[in-house]
Amino acid sequence: MSTRRPAQPVARQPRAKDVRPGERPDPSWGLERRGPAPAHLDDVDQRLLAALADDARIPNNALAARAGVAPSTALTRVRQLRERGVIRGFHADVDPARTGHPLQAMIAVQMRGAARTRLSGYLQRLAELPGVLNVFLLGGAHDFFVHVAAADSDALNEFVIEHLSTDPDVALTETNLIFQHARASWY
Repeated sequence: MSTRRPAQPVARQPRAKDVRPGERPDPSWGLERRGPAPAHLDDVDQRLLAALADDARIPNNALAARAGVAPSTALTRVRQLRERGVIRGFHADVDPARTGHPLQAMIAVQMRGAARTRLSGYLQRLAELPGVLNVFLLGGAHDFFVHVAAADSDALNEFVIEHLSTDPDVALTETNLIFQHARASWY
């Protein structure tokens, strides 16, 4: 004689619409934030970040003065911001026109359905191409925006054909010329 266990009821997976107004969704629902948790930044951290975003080469004593703290405090705080991953690095803001690449464009790229499982790897491949300034993985009609700088329209056309249009994983590209660009100062 065999003993059968009664069938366990299958729980329905909750959805976002199941959350009542004012209630926070349960993180196990798949609605949790991906990536690292936001760092707590006080007013001093905010002032340091604003000054560094404006000029990453600012001397420590000038940085401390702008943040209203002692130089030793500024040095310690910047080191802590780097260790916590808030500051990812310091970079030069290079003018593409001064390097012989005055034409900038934003290229929207839509991948074929089967290639969508490899988006992260494709993002890295795009970032390593010559002339690529930034790559953005998107949600929406396009999968990527690729910000490029080129010597002229012929070089831009060659880039699109050689690196994007002939790729069997790419379904569609749309090239938009950038006439002006201003660097934002978020902090």
